[in-house]
Amino acid sequence: MIDRDRLLAKLDELDGYLGELRSIAPERFEEYLGVEKKRACERLVQVSVEAVIDACALLVAGLRLGLPGDEDDLFDKLARRGVISHPMADTLRRMKGLRNLHQRLGDFDAFRREILAFLRERFPAPDP
Repeated sequence: MIDRDRLLAKLDELDGYLGELRSIAPERFEEYLGVEKKRACERLVQVSVEAVIDACALLVAGLRLGLPGDEDDLFDKLARRGVISHPMADTLRRMKGLRNLHQRLGDFDAFRREILAFLRERFPAPDP
């Protein structure tokens, strides 16, 4: 069974990282060249990707989709099960490479939307 609270906490963690990243991300590339800002942005992107992978692992375990061989297998299992779209699985594979993510921060938001839609549809929150 999916641990809904842990999954939602992981998505909240991701939101926090992305909010912080958006607040410090430079407007122009030249501003990004400063070592401190560059390292801060890179670290926030890294922990954001880790939060996505952790959320995927929670889903794979909770849905009992089998032991993944690697991180790409997490994405494939979720796409095959219909938790995320196949294009999102491809996006997550690229995201894991940590290349040009500052230009694609919206991918994190799209991932979050797909996971929340899946939860609402298949695992609605219990009535209070």
